[in-house]
Amino acid sequence: MKTLAIIPAYNEEKTIAGVVASIKREQPEMDIVIVNDGSSDRTSAVARALQHAAVIDLPVNLGIGGAMQTGYMYAARNGYEIAIQIDADGQHDPEALTQIMEPILTGHVDCCIGSRFLVKTAYRSAWNRRLGILFFTWMISWMIGKTFTDPTSGFRAVNRPIIELFARYYPEDYPEVEAVVLLERQQFRVREVSVLMHARKAGQSSITPVKSFYYMVKVSLAVCMTRIRNVS
Repeated sequence: MKTLAIIPAYNEEKTIAGVVASIKREQPEMDIVIVNDGSSDRTSAVARALQHAAVIDLPVNLGIGGAMQTGYMYAARNGYEIAIQIDADGQHDPEALTQIMEPILTGHVDCCIGSRFLVKTAYRSAWNRRLGILFFTWMISWMIGKTFTDPTSGFRAVNRPIIELFARYYPEDYPEVEAVVLLERQQFRVREVSVLMHARKAGQSSITPVKSFYYMVKVSLAVCMTRIRNVS
């Protein structure tokens, strides 16, 4: 089955080579596209020098939503049947790729999310991030009646119908929570599997404690709009 790893990357010159090498070590046949999201460092040059991935350079920084939609458009136009989002900072462990793809390959789900919290692992998140995850877990459960233990996880795989949907429409800022609600509303089958994630290898997360409150308010409003918006 034709499979693509989509790596959105913004100023990840220190980690992108290791992430690509890890994917190729675990899944040699998997294709990779790196969406360089207007980086100001050497992310694009480092990625191109690897010669193991297609590289798309966005002229400006669109944010994670714009970068991921670009990746899904690439997947749709090139006939991929499964697309997997993997962060460029080294937090997502490619050893878990098989776990995330398996429920889709067997036809049991349309989207599979790698969860840090489905079972207890060694991963520890910052208090502000953990608070946000608990809030969105409650919010999604209240809105759609299903529990997702890690709705902010960007480590996720989708099948062809969802690739086509996300190529047409994908949430903009901090899109992971909104995307879960969108998929459930469209009656896609979404499931979590337990994965081990690591601390970021280099650089800093865009979600600082100061931004956490803004993040929660903005995503909450976006999720409410997604609940009532018509997307086809």
